[in-house]
Amino acid sequence: MAVVIMVVVRVIGSHDYGDALTKSILFFEGQRSGKLPPTQRMTWRKDSALRDGFEIGVDLVGGYYDAGDNVKFNFPMAFSTTMLAWSVIEFGNYMGLDQQHALEAIQWATDYFLKATSIPGIVFVQVGDPHGDHNCWERPEDMDTPRTPFAVSKNFPGSEVSAEMAAALAAASIVFRPINLAYSAKLLKRARMIFDFADTYRGSYNSSLGTWVCPFYCDYSGYEDELIWRAAWLYKATKAPNYMNCVLNNRNNLQEIVVKNINGVSYSGGSFTEFGWDSKHAGINVLVSKLLQQSGTSNLDPFVPNADKFVCTLLPESPTLSVSYSPGGLVFKPGGSNLQHATALSFLLLVYSRYLNEANREVHCGSNVIATTNKLVKFARSQVDYILGSNPLNMSYMVGYGNKFPQRIHHRGSSLPSMADHPSHIDREIGSQFFNSRNPNPNLLVGAVVGGPSVNDSYSDWRPDFIYSEPTTYINAPLVGLLAYFRSHPSP
Repeated sequence: MAVVIMVVVRVIGSHDYGDALTKSILFFEGQRSGKLPPTQRMTWRKDSALRDGFEIGVDLVGGYYDAGDNVKFNFPMAFSTTMLAWSVIEFGNYMGLDQQHALEAIQWATDYFLKATSIPGIVFVQVGDPHGDHNCWERPEDMDTPRTPFAVSKNFPGSEVSAEMAAALAAASIVFRPINLAYSAKLLKRARMIFDFADTYRGSYNSSLGTWVCPFYCDYSGYEDELIWRAAWLYKATKAPNYMNCVLNNRNNLQEIVVKNINGVSYSGGSFTEFGWDSKHAGINVLVSKLLQQSGTSNLDPFVPNADKFVCTLLPESPTLSVSYSPGGLVFKPGGSNLQHATALSFLLLVYSRYLNEANREVHCGSNVIATTNKLVKFARSQVDYILGSNPLNMSYMVGYGNKFPQRIHHRGSSLPSMADHPSHIDREIGSQFFNSRNPNPNLLVGAVVGGPSVNDSYSDWRPDFIYSEPTTYINAPLVGLLAYFRSHPSP
């Protein structure tokens, strides 16, 4: 029996991709932790967490808050940094004046990662007690919850987060090489060091740090993908054969479906269809396919075949479609904060379309469906346009873009009065009143993209519904590259 999937996308005219790009990068200034620079443009944010790490004699000031909370989780922060760097590598030439702000966004993270890896044999992977933080609605500027630093070591390994930090530093070293060779070399040297650390002392930080990282940013798909991911980025940064050998020698690990039991709940991951802060599989296949194409290697398995299969799982007309679509055309995968899937998967398709074009190749999804480069670009554009307002609600899911956007996002700093308007301390009790208020947030976190609508295209603009109303760095990071491309290619 044939099944026909109807996807309707409402078009409300062309979007100002340049304006959206500017705002998508500006969002990262709203997520900054530490001492803010004089050039800070989101001025309602002020200095915060200025003593991170000082209780143990280590400077861990800086970095980003991952979402609407005040914890620094290095696993998603590193992925977001890798994606920002990849965005600049692929699409930096299309960013115009915003490229400088993108570089600043990357360096805000990499400066922090250099601090977090400054002690040989130790990698700091988180700052802040997530249990205390998530039970307390406070501004980052005057929070009083514990700022506990958490680290992994040879006796308590954390290969996935260490490897992702190595990938971020390696990718960033490529970005900074043409403009700051000394800084680029410093990032690459540290990436190499963490590469060895993550590889030598293998194990998951789920086991080492337990309830401090789970269920917040638990690694559900295993750490093997991050080990290959960081090797691919180090090969791209250095062209050293040992890193490509690491990729090729461990290729079979990507074929396994990892099933884990975490806190009594069973999770599976490790599929070529997955890409995000946890699973890097589809990203590895796309990235390595280009590296193999450049090197002239004849054995492309399993990377190119799996990248092709990944493409076919996303196209609505494909016989191997494995995702869902809302009636308005938004792609959906299981789990919360769905727009992280829309931005990350679209980024991969856009990048892969460029690789296919260079190789003068198309992807065949069965006998009747051909995934041309134009189809991949069209898919990516449809998801970006949906986010910017081409949807049944005619609503932008980016704060500050368009005439209609979320007003009550799940974000502490945005939802509480700024230091300028309320310089005295706001305690938990008062903070809870703001959290439960139906009033719009007093501070615009411009550029923030929230978790997004439900599968039926409805959206509850309500702070407690964090699955839908919370912005994250890893939603925005891939979107930066997408918007840069469409800024210079606005017409279908």
